[in-house]
Parts: sequence; C-alpha cells; structure tokens
Amino acid sequence: MKAKTLKSRPLSRIGLSGARSFRGRMLCVAVLAMLSPLGGASASTLIIGGGMAKDCSEAVIRGRNDDDTMRLCTAALQVETLSYGDRARTLVNRGVIQLRRQAYAEARADFDAAGRIDPKLGEVYVNRGAALVAEDRFAEGLREIDQGLALGVSQPERAYYNRALAHENLGDVKAAYHDFQRAAELDPKWTAPKEELARFSFKSR
Repeated sequence: MKAKTLKSRPLSRIGLSGARSFRGRMLCVAVLAMLSPLGGASASTLIIGGGMAKDCSEAVIRGRNDDDTMRLCTAALQVETLSYGDRARTLVNRGVIQLRRQAYAEARADFDAAGRIDPKLGEVYVNRGAALVAEDRFAEGLREIDQGLALGVSQPERAYYNRALAHENLGDVKAAYHDFQRAAELDPKWTAPKEELARFSFKSR
C-alpha cells in the first residue's frame, strides 16, 4: 500500500480572534473582520455594561474600525471610571480596531496592557498571536495562541484557524490541516476554514 502525504496550495488568508464580555460575567463572541492583503479574519470584542465603553464594544462588534470608533474607545479609557475587568476588555476592543487597521504594533500594545490587568483573559493571547501571525512572526504567534487556548476562549474556532495559518507557514502542513478541520467542526456555518481546507489534497507516494 502506498503512503499518502498531505499537500496544500498557497495560503490566502490570515485570521484573528478575540472576546466580548458583559459586566460581571464573560460572554465571548467572534466578529468577522477584513484584514489586508492576507484576507479575512475574525475578531471578538468585549461588551461592557454601559456608557462609552459599551458603545465602543458595540461599534467594534458591528465591524467598525473608523476614526470615530477609535476615538470613542480611547475616550472610554481616558474618561470613564471602569472596573479593572472592563478596562482590560475595552483595551482588547481598541486592539481589535488596530488589528483591522493593520496597525499591528499598536494592537499588540493594547493587548499587552489588557494582559497586565487581566493575565488570564484568553482573548488577549489569541488576538496578540493573530497580530504576530499577520507580521509573519509565526512561531511567536503560535505560542501566544496556544496559551490563549489553554486559558479558554468562547469561540476557539477563530484561534484554531489562526493557529493553522501559523502551522502552515512554519511548514507543518498536517497540523495546519487538522486545525482548519477543527475550526470548521466547531463552527460549521463559518466558510473561511472550509475554503482553506479545499486547498489541501492527499498525494500517494
């Protein structure tokens, strides 16, 4: 019997992932965002209980990354009296905007700040990992995403999608295939991982 190897055609996308929360309890959700030449990405935001922070999170969930939304999120951080948790989540929201604007260093700075406040917030790590993957820093991105998954995120399919991209760029086609497959299983309605899986084929050798 001939052995089979897994092949893939060139990558077309990069994915991102994150979280959202209500005051007093976490509720994470992924939102589809479009990034640069690398393609589609999903980012999750943090819902806050009220005020500008809540308006910021709702705007980010709707997919906005315009200057007005950036100013709104920044004003929430500067003006409102936020709990530590809500401040961390608002920083994640602003970081998601930076990701969508391809301002990866600025996005990582917001995720770093959020992580200093709440080091157990998994979305900090998977979003930071996504930014690193987008910067072609695949090994670093992989470590961050692994840590985020270990801490727990509400929509892990986004993290698996991003991890697949990192694996494939690092030459581990088999791991990439399994992560794309896992992402597709976790969210059957999400087309992005299915489109990536279509690039793969088994070859006899």
